[in-house]
Amino acid sequence: MFKSIFSNSFGILISRITGLARDILMTSALGANMWSDIFFMAFKFPNLFRRIFAEGSFTQSFMPSYIASKQKSVFAIAIFIRFMIFIVALSLLVTLFPAFFTKLLAWDWDTELISKTAPLTTINFWYLDLIFIVTFLGTLLQHKEHFFTTAFSTVWLNIAMIASLLLFSQSDPKTIVYALSFSILVGGAFQVLTHLYTIRQKGLLKILIGGWNYRKTKNVKAEESKFASLFFPSVLGNSTAQIASFIDTSLASFLAAGSVSYLFYANRIFQLPFAIIALAITTALFPTIAKAIKNENHTLAYKNLTKSFWLLSALLGISVLGGVLLAEPIIWLLFERGHFTITDTHNTANVLMMYMVGLVPFGLAKLFSLYLYAMHKHIKAAKIAAASLIINLIFSLILMKPMGAAGLALAGSIGGAVQMILTIREVGWAIFFDILKTKTTVYFIAGMSIFGVLFYTLNLYLLNLIR
Repeated sequence: MFKSIFSNSFGILISRITGLARDILMTSALGANMWSDIFFMAFKFPNLFRRIFAEGSFTQSFMPSYIASKQKSVFAIAIFIRFMIFIVALSLLVTLFPAFFTKLLAWDWDTELISKTAPLTTINFWYLDLIFIVTFLGTLLQHKEHFFTTAFSTVWLNIAMIASLLLFSQSDPKTIVYALSFSILVGGAFQVLTHLYTIRQKGLLKILIGGWNYRKTKNVKAEESKFASLFFPSVLGNSTAQIASFIDTSLASFLAAGSVSYLFYANRIFQLPFAIIALAITTALFPTIAKAIKNENHTLAYKNLTKSFWLLSALLGISVLGGVLLAEPIIWLLFERGHFTITDTHNTANVLMMYMVGLVPFGLAKLFSLYLYAMHKHIKAAKIAAASLIINLIFSLILMKPMGAAGLALAGSIGGAVQMILTIREVGWAIFFDILKTKTTVYFIAGMSIFGVLFYTLNLYLLNLIR
């Protein structure tokens, strides 16, 4: 299991490093202004769906059904065809009515801003078609406990965007955002090709070909219905952080110019430890837990959960302390150059601190939710996610006026805490407290205290140095 975690984390790390390089170039070329807001708003829809698909919903509903299927190849192709038809149709709809869908995102933007954003929304949305293919193929690879290809593949997206930024860095902002939008499609195409190559190398291509050839002769209607009953609750249950970010962006359109960008850049930093640690661990752990529970080996499932809990808590805890206590130096180091000013650094740092408060809750909620999905309790997970989203929305409306973009980030963290508490309660407080009733808890508290003092001291030194 830990070999899978390492390969997944390493692939994500490479992807996030190139993503960070991309964002650094982007802040220098665009800064935090109207054009950067326009691009991030246009990319929000496909990026939201990408995170929902790639970071849990499809995999955690498809995987248990695929494991249980007696006609795996036919079942896989049947699900792929259904989803592909829907996503292509949705993309065509967005292409025909881009202004309408853009307005769904930016409620408070005027007609001029919507008209500038709408063509970019059309271009960016087609990335969703490519990323679904990537997610589907990646899930088949995960069943074979191969994680690196999917984790690494986002590098191609980042490289394509970096290339466009380097080629058009001296152009006007409008040209830059159009170049970025087309580069996203190029990167997505390379992601698909990378997965197809690995699928062939792992001998899975014959499964897809066999499923296509026998799709009309094998009856998998019952299995499709079972999957459908799991998928839609899983969408909500697995995507709370992404939907919270989506809400943040939409509400930020009511705030001062640059607010959408502050949320984007801060969320990018938040997503770095969340992806490398929380997503890597839970993605690698899920096939193991799903297979153990299917075989009624709860002892093995619990053992893996306990080991993953402490690894996740330690790494995320250190990340939270670093993200909160070193927020301003981090933003200064990464982004303050070109059109990104000291004011932008201060505002983005405040948003980052509020996001980081929710890192551990979101991570633990994702970890414990594995039990719910492995036991096919997708509807229960969806109800928990709905409750946390309602709390998030309430606090967003309360905090956005006095705190601005930082208030929206804090509201998301509060929603994450609610999701964690309700998820652990559903899995069982007894399991949670059994994990805590060890000497490891004492070591954990001592370690976090030491890191807290070190980061606080380092922050004082860096602030004096840079200001």
